[in-house]
Amino acid sequence: MGRLFDGPWPIVIIIVVALLLFAAPKLPAMARSLGQSMRIIKSEVKEMKNDGKADSTEATGPVEGTIVNHPKATPGEPTDGTDVPPSTRA
Repeated sequence: MGRLFDGPWPIVIIIVVALLLFAAPKLPAMARSLGQSMRIIKSEVKEMKNDGKADSTEATGPVEGTIVNHPKATPGEPTDGTDVPPSTRA
């Protein structure tokens, strides 16, 4: 007759069965927590990689902007720079 604990697989199977029997109600919460932890770790690693690099998209000085009139504004109406069409202005 073969010995039960010759290799690691019988022990792993016994541990998995015990977890399923005794910890089944807690498994969804544990999986959710593990997923959140993995997302946090991934975002932190991404931030660590980007820390040393200077962002070229960040403006170092003031930005001058212009007011763009609403495309549906009729010519001749006063334009005040709002994003509300002239027909619905209060």
